Amino acid sequence: MSKAIQAIRGMNDCLPGDTNKWQMVEDVLRRVAANYGYAEIRMPVVESTNLFKRGIGEVTDIVEKEMYTFDDRNGDSLTLRPEGTASCVRAGNQHGLLYNQEQRLWYMGPMFRHERPQKGRYRQFHQFGIESFGIASPDIDAEVILLSARLWRELGISEHVTLELNSLGSNQARAEYRDALVAFLEQHQEQLDEDSKRRMYSNPLRVLDSKNAQVQALLANAPRLSEHLDADSARHFEQLCQRLDAAGVQYRVNERLVRGLDYYNRTVFEWVTDSLGAQGTVCAGGRYDGLVEQLGGKATPAVGFALGIERLVLMLTELDRLNNIRATVDAYIVMSGEQAEITGVALAEQWRDKVKDIRIQCHCGGGKFNKQLKRADKSGARVAIILGDNEVEQQQVTIKYLRENKEQQTVAFNDVAALLEELV
Repeated sequence: MSKAIQAIRGMNDCLPGDTNKWQMVEDVLRRVAANYGYAEIRMPVVESTNLFKRGIGEVTDIVEKEMYTFDDRNGDSLTLRPEGTASCVRAGNQHGLLYNQEQRLWYMGPMFRHERPQKGRYRQFHQFGIESFGIASPDIDAEVILLSARLWRELGISEHVTLELNSLGSNQARAEYRDALVAFLEQHQEQLDEDSKRRMYSNPLRVLDSKNAQVQALLANAPRLSEHLDADSARHFEQLCQRLDAAGVQYRVNERLVRGLDYYNRTVFEWVTDSLGAQGTVCAGGRYDGLVEQLGGKATPAVGFALGIERLVLMLTELDRLNNIRATVDAYIVMSGEQAEITGVALAEQWRDKVKDIRIQCHCGGGKFNKQLKRADKSGARVAIILGDNEVEQQQVTIKYLRENKEQQTVAFNDVAALLEELV
Protein backbone atom coordinates (compact mmCIF):
# COMPACT_ATOMS: atom_id res chain seq x y z
CA MET A 1 0.00 0.00 0.00
CA SER A 2 1.37 3.43 -0.95
CA LYS A 3 1.90 5.99 1.80
CA ALA A 4 -1.06 8.31 2.36
CA ILE A 5 -0.45 11.92 1.33
CA GLN A 6 -0.89 14.46 4.12
CA ALA A 7 -1.73 18.17 4.01
CA ILE A 8 1.26 20.53 4.05
CA ARG A 9 2.24 21.56 7.57
CA GLY A 10 0.46 24.74 8.56
CA MET A 11 -2.11 24.44 5.77
CA ASN A 12 -5.23 22.99 7.29
CA ASP A 13 -8.44 21.39 6.10
CA CYS A 14 -11.70 22.91 7.31
CA LEU A 15 -14.01 19.97 7.94
CA PRO A 16 -17.83 19.91 7.86
CA GLY A 17 -18.03 20.18 11.64
CA ASP A 18 -16.24 23.55 11.46
CA THR A 19 -17.40 25.06 8.18
CA ASN A 20 -20.75 26.10 9.66
CA LYS A 21 -18.81 28.17 12.24
CA TRP A 22 -16.83 29.82 9.46
CA GLN A 23 -19.99 30.51 7.45
CA MET A 24 -21.63 32.20 10.44
CA VAL A 25 -18.59 34.43 10.99
CA GLU A 26 -18.26 35.20 7.27
CA ASP A 27 -21.95 36.12 7.07
CA VAL A 28 -21.48 38.65 9.89
CA LEU A 29 -18.40 40.12 8.18
CA ARG A 30 -20.21 40.52 4.86
CA ARG A 31 -23.34 41.98 6.46
CA VAL A 32 -21.52 44.56 8.57
CA ALA A 33 -19.36 45.66 5.60
CA ALA A 34 -22.56 46.13 3.60
CA ASN A 35 -24.10 48.13 6.49
CA TYR A 36 -21.37 50.74 5.94
CA GLY A 37 -21.62 50.79 2.13
CA TYR A 38 -18.46 48.78 1.38
CA ALA A 39 -18.32 46.76 -1.85
CA GLU A 40 -16.51 43.45 -2.32
CA ILE A 41 -13.35 43.15 -4.42
CA ARG A 42 -11.66 39.84 -5.24
CA MET A 43 -7.94 39.73 -6.10
CA PRO A 44 -5.81 36.82 -7.37
CA VAL A 45 -3.93 34.64 -4.91
CA VAL A 46 -0.67 34.95 -6.90
CA GLU A 47 0.94 38.34 -7.60
CA SER A 48 4.24 39.71 -8.87
CA THR A 49 6.89 39.46 -6.13
CA ASN A 50 7.81 43.13 -6.69
CA LEU A 51 4.35 44.17 -5.54
CA PHE A 52 5.09 43.00 -2.00
CA LYS A 53 8.72 44.08 -1.98
CA ARG A 54 7.71 47.62 -2.93
CA GLY A 55 4.53 47.70 -0.90
CA ILE A 56 5.36 45.92 2.34
CA GLY A 57 9.06 46.80 2.46
CA GLU A 58 12.11 44.66 1.74
CA VAL A 59 13.37 44.76 5.34
CA THR A 60 10.16 43.48 6.93
CA ASP A 61 9.94 39.95 8.33
CA ILE A 62 7.29 39.09 5.75
CA VAL A 63 9.47 39.85 2.73
CA GLU A 64 12.75 38.72 4.29
CA LYS A 65 11.65 35.39 5.73
CA GLU A 66 7.99 34.49 5.23
CA MET A 67 6.86 34.82 1.61
CA TYR A 68 6.17 31.83 -0.64
CA THR A 69 8.05 32.97 -3.75
CA PHE A 70 8.84 31.01 -6.92
CA ASP A 71 9.76 31.49 -10.58
CA ASP A 72 7.11 30.45 -13.07
CA ARG A 73 7.86 28.82 -16.44
CA ASN A 74 8.46 32.22 -18.01
CA GLY A 75 11.08 33.06 -15.41
CA ASP A 76 8.87 35.66 -13.67
CA SER A 77 9.12 35.86 -9.89
CA LEU A 78 5.69 35.28 -8.36
CA THR A 79 4.51 35.19 -4.75
CA LEU A 80 1.49 33.76 -2.97
CA ARG A 81 -0.02 36.87 -1.43
CA PRO A 82 1.02 37.30 2.23
CA GLU A 83 -1.53 40.11 2.86
CA GLY A 84 -4.34 41.87 1.02
CA THR A 85 -3.71 45.63 1.08
CA ALA A 86 -0.96 45.70 -1.55
CA SER A 87 -3.06 43.49 -3.86
CA CYS A 88 -6.09 45.73 -3.35
CA VAL A 89 -4.06 48.84 -4.22
CA ARG A 90 -2.60 47.12 -7.29
CA ALA A 91 -6.09 46.21 -8.50
CA GLY A 92 -7.37 49.73 -7.84
CA ASN A 93 -4.49 51.29 -9.77
CA GLN A 94 -4.76 48.83 -12.64
CA HIS A 95 -8.50 49.31 -13.15
CA GLY A 96 -8.68 53.06 -12.58
CA LEU A 97 -10.67 52.89 -9.35
CA LEU A 98 -8.64 55.24 -7.17
CA TYR A 99 -7.56 58.54 -8.75
CA ASN A 100 -9.90 61.42 -7.79
CA GLN A 101 -12.42 58.89 -6.48
CA GLU A 102 -13.66 57.57 -3.17
CA GLN A 103 -13.78 53.81 -2.80
CA ARG A 104 -14.88 51.68 0.13
CA LEU A 105 -13.87 48.05 -0.47
CA TRP A 106 -13.72 44.75 1.38
CA TYR A 107 -12.17 41.39 0.58
CA MET A 108 -11.89 37.97 2.13
CA GLY A 109 -9.69 35.00 1.26
CA PRO A 110 -6.53 32.96 1.84
CA MET A 111 -3.08 34.48 2.50
CA PHE A 112 0.24 32.64 2.82
CA ARG A 113 3.26 33.11 5.09
CA HIS A 114 5.99 30.59 5.90
CA GLU A 115 5.90 30.94 9.68
CA ARG A 116 6.23 28.38 12.44
CA PRO A 117 2.68 27.02 12.77
CA GLN A 118 1.09 27.52 16.16
CA LYS A 119 -2.34 27.99 17.65
CA GLY A 120 -4.09 30.76 15.74
CA ARG A 121 -1.22 31.25 13.27
CA TYR A 122 -0.86 29.10 10.16
CA ARG A 123 0.98 29.10 6.84
CA GLN A 124 -2.25 29.32 4.91
CA PHE A 125 -4.62 31.60 6.77
CA HIS A 126 -7.67 33.63 5.85
CA GLN A 127 -8.15 37.36 6.21
CA PHE A 128 -11.06 39.75 6.00
CA GLY A 129 -9.96 43.24 5.03
CA ILE A 130 -11.51 46.71 4.79
CA GLU A 131 -9.86 49.39 2.61
CA SER A 132 -11.06 52.97 2.04
CA PHE A 133 -9.47 55.25 -0.58
CA GLY A 134 -9.69 58.94 -1.44
CA ILE A 135 -10.58 60.46 1.95
CA ALA A 136 -7.88 62.25 3.97
CA SER A 137 -9.92 63.44 6.96
CA PRO A 138 -10.05 61.60 10.31
CA ASP A 139 -13.75 60.79 9.97
CA ILE A 140 -12.91 57.86 7.68
CA ASP A 141 -10.34 56.61 10.21
CA ALA A 142 -13.13 56.70 12.78
CA GLU A 143 -15.52 54.91 10.41
CA VAL A 144 -13.27 51.89 9.85
CA ILE A 145 -12.66 51.63 13.59
CA LEU A 146 -16.39 51.91 14.30
CA LEU A 147 -17.04 49.22 11.68
CA SER A 148 -14.62 46.90 13.46
CA ALA A 149 -16.22 47.70 16.81
CA ARG A 150 -19.61 46.75 15.38
CA LEU A 151 -18.20 43.39 14.30
CA TRP A 152 -17.32 42.59 17.90
CA ARG A 153 -20.81 43.58 19.07
CA GLU A 154 -22.46 41.43 16.40
CA LEU A 155 -20.25 38.49 17.37
CA GLY A 156 -20.78 39.01 21.11
CA ILE A 157 -17.14 39.55 22.10
CA SER A 158 -16.95 43.31 22.76
CA GLU A 159 -16.03 42.79 26.40
CA HIS A 160 -13.09 40.60 25.40
CA VAL A 161 -11.28 43.01 23.05
CA THR A 162 -9.49 46.32 23.70
CA LEU A 163 -8.67 49.02 21.16
CA GLU A 164 -5.10 50.35 21.15
CA LEU A 165 -4.42 53.50 19.16
CA ASN A 166 -1.40 55.54 18.06
CA SER A 167 -0.20 58.01 15.45
CA LEU A 168 3.05 57.56 13.52
CA GLY A 169 2.85 61.09 12.12
CA SER A 170 3.90 62.20 8.66
CA ASN A 171 6.69 60.49 6.75
CA GLN A 172 9.02 63.39 7.64
CA ALA A 173 8.12 63.27 11.34
CA ARG A 174 8.52 59.51 11.32
CA ALA A 175 11.99 59.86 9.74
CA GLU A 176 13.03 62.39 12.40
CA TYR A 177 11.81 60.09 15.15
CA ARG A 178 13.60 57.17 13.51
CA ASP A 179 16.90 59.06 13.72
CA ALA A 180 16.31 59.90 17.38
CA LEU A 181 15.41 56.31 18.21
CA VAL A 182 18.47 54.91 16.42
CA ALA A 183 20.72 57.34 18.33
CA PHE A 184 19.19 56.12 21.61
CA LEU A 185 19.52 52.43 20.69
CA GLU A 186 23.15 52.90 19.65
CA GLN A 187 23.91 54.06 23.17
CA HIS A 188 22.41 50.87 24.67
CA GLN A 189 23.38 48.17 22.18
CA GLU A 190 24.62 45.86 24.92
CA GLN A 191 21.05 45.64 26.30
CA LEU A 192 19.48 44.71 22.97
CA ASP A 193 18.71 41.16 21.87
CA GLU A 194 19.97 39.94 18.49
CA ASP A 195 16.65 40.59 16.73
CA SER A 196 16.58 44.21 17.94
CA LYS A 197 20.20 44.72 16.91
CA ARG A 198 19.34 43.46 13.45
CA ARG A 199 16.36 45.80 13.19
CA MET A 200 18.10 48.82 14.71
CA TYR A 201 19.15 50.24 11.34
CA SER A 202 16.90 48.43 8.84
CA ASN A 203 13.55 48.96 10.62
CA PRO A 204 14.13 50.56 14.04
CA LEU A 205 10.48 51.29 14.83
CA ARG A 206 9.90 47.53 15.02
CA VAL A 207 12.20 47.45 18.05
CA LEU A 208 9.37 49.21 19.89
CA ASP A 209 7.30 46.10 19.26
CA SER A 210 9.89 43.75 20.77
CA LYS A 211 8.56 40.93 22.96
CA ASN A 212 11.82 40.82 24.93
CA ALA A 213 11.23 42.01 28.52
CA GLN A 214 14.73 43.51 28.88
CA VAL A 215 14.31 45.50 25.65
CA GLN A 216 10.90 46.74 26.76
CA ALA A 217 12.37 47.91 30.07
CA LEU A 218 15.05 49.81 28.17
CA LEU A 219 12.46 51.44 25.90
CA ALA A 220 10.80 53.07 28.90
CA ASN A 221 13.50 55.76 28.61
CA ALA A 222 13.51 55.92 24.79
CA PRO A 223 12.37 59.01 22.85
CA ARG A 224 8.58 59.11 22.45
CA LEU A 225 6.78 59.27 19.13
CA SER A 226 4.44 61.97 20.42
CA GLU A 227 7.43 64.27 21.00
CA HIS A 228 8.20 64.21 17.27
CA LEU A 229 4.66 64.34 15.92
CA ASP A 230 4.04 67.07 13.33
CA ALA A 231 1.22 69.56 13.98
CA ASP A 232 -1.09 68.26 11.23
CA SER A 233 -0.78 64.65 12.40
CA ALA A 234 -1.33 65.67 16.01
CA ARG A 235 -4.50 67.51 15.02
CA HIS A 236 -5.64 64.56 12.89
CA PHE A 237 -5.16 62.20 15.84
CA GLU A 238 -6.96 64.53 18.24
CA GLN A 239 -9.94 64.78 15.89
CA LEU A 240 -10.03 61.00 15.50
CA CYS A 241 -10.09 60.58 19.27
CA GLN A 242 -12.92 63.14 19.54
CA ARG A 243 -15.01 61.12 17.09
CA LEU A 244 -14.37 57.87 18.91
CA ASP A 245 -15.23 59.53 22.24
CA ALA A 246 -18.49 60.87 20.78
CA ALA A 247 -19.39 57.38 19.52
CA GLY A 248 -18.64 55.82 22.92
CA VAL A 249 -15.69 53.72 21.72
CA GLN A 250 -13.16 53.14 24.48
CA TYR A 251 -9.47 52.98 23.57
CA ARG A 252 -5.97 53.16 25.00
CA VAL A 253 -3.22 55.26 23.41
CA ASN A 254 -0.16 53.02 23.04
CA GLU A 255 2.88 54.97 21.84
CA ARG A 256 4.80 51.75 21.16
CA LEU A 257 2.23 50.56 18.66
CA VAL A 258 3.91 50.85 15.24
CA ARG A 259 2.59 47.91 13.14
CA GLY A 260 4.88 45.62 11.16
CA LEU A 261 4.49 47.01 7.65
CA ASP A 262 6.42 49.94 6.21
CA TYR A 263 3.50 51.63 4.46
CA TYR A 264 1.67 52.96 7.55
CA ASN A 265 1.57 56.65 8.48
CA ARG A 266 -0.49 58.65 10.98
CA THR A 267 -3.24 56.46 12.47
CA VAL A 268 -2.41 52.89 13.49
CA PHE A 269 -4.61 50.69 15.67
CA GLU A 270 -5.00 47.16 16.99
CA TRP A 271 -7.79 45.29 18.72
CA VAL A 272 -6.14 43.00 21.28
CA THR A 273 -7.38 40.29 23.60
CA ASP A 274 -6.10 38.16 26.45
CA SER A 275 -8.39 35.29 25.40
CA LEU A 276 -5.95 33.83 22.86
CA GLY A 277 -2.74 33.47 24.85
CA ALA A 278 0.33 34.69 22.96
CA GLN A 279 -1.67 35.48 19.82
CA GLY A 280 -3.26 38.60 21.29
CA THR A 281 -4.02 40.70 18.21
CA VAL A 282 -7.46 40.08 16.70
CA CYS A 283 -7.56 42.92 14.16
CA ALA A 284 -5.10 45.61 13.07
CA GLY A 285 -4.85 48.45 10.60
CA GLY A 286 -4.26 52.11 10.02
CA ARG A 287 -3.64 54.83 7.46
CA TYR A 288 -1.31 54.36 4.48
CA ASP A 289 -1.49 57.56 2.45
CA GLY A 290 1.69 56.94 0.44
CA LEU A 291 1.13 53.36 -0.74
CA VAL A 292 -0.98 54.06 -3.83
CA GLU A 293 1.67 56.38 -5.26
CA GLN A 294 4.43 54.02 -4.16
CA LEU A 295 2.83 51.28 -6.27
CA GLY A 296 2.56 53.42 -9.40
CA GLY A 297 -0.70 55.34 -8.92
CA LYS A 298 -1.50 58.96 -8.20
CA ALA A 299 -1.19 60.14 -4.59
CA THR A 300 -4.31 58.90 -2.78
CA PRO A 301 -5.11 58.88 0.95
CA ALA A 302 -6.15 55.48 2.29
CA VAL A 303 -6.99 53.65 5.51
CA GLY A 304 -8.04 50.10 6.35
CA PHE A 305 -7.67 47.03 8.54
CA ALA A 306 -7.45 43.25 8.34
CA LEU A 307 -8.41 40.46 10.71
CA GLY A 308 -7.53 36.77 10.71
CA ILE A 309 -10.59 34.55 10.43
CA GLU A 310 -8.92 31.46 11.96
CA ARG A 311 -7.99 33.47 15.01
CA LEU A 312 -11.49 34.95 15.25
CA VAL A 313 -13.20 31.54 14.95
CA LEU A 314 -10.81 30.17 17.59
CA MET A 315 -11.65 33.01 19.93
CA LEU A 316 -15.40 32.61 19.42
CA THR A 317 -15.11 28.87 20.03
CA GLU A 318 -13.12 29.29 23.24
CA LEU A 319 -15.57 31.91 24.49
CA ASP A 320 -18.49 29.58 23.69
CA ARG A 321 -20.11 32.04 21.27
CA LEU A 322 -20.91 29.53 18.51
CA ASN A 323 -23.60 27.41 20.14
CA ASN A 324 -26.63 28.70 18.27
CA ILE A 325 -25.44 27.97 14.76
CA ARG A 326 -28.12 26.59 12.48
CA ALA A 327 -27.57 22.93 11.65
CA THR A 328 -26.66 21.87 8.12
CA VAL A 329 -30.01 20.06 7.84
CA ASP A 330 -33.45 21.30 8.95
CA ALA A 331 -35.48 18.24 8.00
CA TYR A 332 -34.50 14.64 7.18
CA ILE A 333 -36.88 12.47 5.14
CA VAL A 334 -37.06 8.84 6.27
CA MET A 335 -38.57 6.61 3.54
CA SER A 336 -39.73 3.01 3.94
CA GLY A 337 -40.97 1.20 0.85
CA GLU A 338 -40.44 1.51 -2.90
CA GLN A 339 -43.33 3.90 -3.52
CA ALA A 340 -42.28 6.01 -0.53
CA GLU A 341 -38.75 6.33 -1.94
CA ILE A 342 -40.09 7.52 -5.29
CA THR A 343 -42.62 9.93 -3.78
CA GLY A 344 -40.32 11.26 -1.04
CA VAL A 345 -37.75 12.65 -3.46
CA ALA A 346 -40.47 14.41 -5.47
CA LEU A 347 -42.06 15.87 -2.32
CA ALA A 348 -38.70 17.18 -1.15
CA GLU A 349 -38.33 19.09 -4.42
CA GLN A 350 -41.80 20.62 -4.00
CA TRP A 351 -41.06 21.71 -0.44
CA ARG A 352 -37.71 23.23 -1.47
CA ASP A 353 -39.61 25.22 -4.12
CA LYS A 354 -42.16 26.50 -1.61
CA VAL A 355 -39.94 27.23 1.42
CA LYS A 356 -37.03 29.54 0.74
CA ASP A 357 -33.73 28.47 2.34
CA ILE A 358 -35.12 25.23 3.78
CA ARG A 359 -32.50 22.50 4.16
CA ILE A 360 -33.94 19.07 3.46
CA GLN A 361 -31.92 15.89 3.25
CA CYS A 362 -33.41 12.70 1.82
CA HIS A 363 -32.23 9.33 3.05
CA CYS A 364 -30.56 7.41 0.24
CA GLY A 365 -29.52 3.77 0.02
CA GLY A 366 -32.51 2.19 1.73
CA GLY A 367 -32.08 0.36 5.01
CA LYS A 368 -34.09 -0.44 8.11
CA PHE A 369 -36.38 2.17 9.62
CA ASN A 370 -34.46 2.48 12.92
CA LYS A 371 -31.17 2.91 11.09
CA GLN A 372 -32.70 5.70 9.03
CA LEU A 373 -33.92 7.43 12.19
CA LYS A 374 -30.42 7.26 13.65
CA ARG A 375 -29.10 8.89 10.46
CA ALA A 376 -31.77 11.58 10.80
CA ASP A 377 -30.68 12.31 14.36
CA LYS A 378 -26.99 12.35 13.43
CA SER A 379 -27.66 14.85 10.62
CA GLY A 380 -28.61 17.50 13.19
CA ALA A 381 -32.07 17.95 11.69
CA ARG A 382 -34.78 19.36 13.91
CA VAL A 383 -37.43 17.03 12.50
CA ALA A 384 -37.64 13.68 10.74
CA ILE A 385 -40.31 13.48 8.04
CA ILE A 386 -41.40 9.85 8.00
CA LEU A 387 -42.93 8.47 4.82
CA GLY A 388 -44.00 4.87 4.17
CA ASP A 389 -46.09 3.31 1.43
CA ASN A 390 -49.21 3.60 3.64
CA GLU A 391 -48.57 7.33 4.14
CA VAL A 392 -48.25 7.75 0.38
CA GLU A 393 -51.69 6.24 -0.10
CA GLN A 394 -53.15 8.56 2.54
CA GLN A 395 -51.24 11.64 1.22
CA GLN A 396 -49.69 12.39 4.61
CA VAL A 397 -46.44 12.15 6.57
CA THR A 398 -45.47 11.70 10.20
CA ILE A 399 -43.41 14.50 11.76
CA LYS A 400 -41.05 13.37 14.54
CA TYR A 401 -39.33 16.14 16.52
CA LEU A 402 -35.68 15.32 17.16
CA ARG A 403 -34.57 18.34 19.21
CA GLU A 404 -37.72 19.35 21.06
CA ASN A 405 -39.96 17.58 23.54
CA LYS A 406 -43.04 17.52 21.29
CA GLU A 407 -45.46 14.78 20.36
CA GLN A 408 -45.05 13.49 16.82
CA GLN A 409 -47.89 14.46 14.51
CA THR A 410 -49.48 13.47 11.25
CA VAL A 411 -49.53 16.19 8.57
CA ALA A 412 -51.08 16.22 5.10
CA PHE A 413 -48.71 16.62 2.15
CA ASN A 414 -50.12 20.07 1.38
CA ASP A 415 -49.58 21.30 4.95
CA VAL A 416 -45.94 20.26 5.35
CA ALA A 417 -44.57 23.44 3.71
CA ALA A 418 -46.23 25.60 6.38
CA LEU A 419 -44.60 23.51 9.11
CA LEU A 420 -41.21 23.74 7.43
CA GLU A 421 -41.50 27.54 7.32
CA GLU A 422 -41.18 27.51 11.09
CA LEU A 423 -37.80 25.75 10.86
CA VAL A 424 -36.09 28.38 8.69
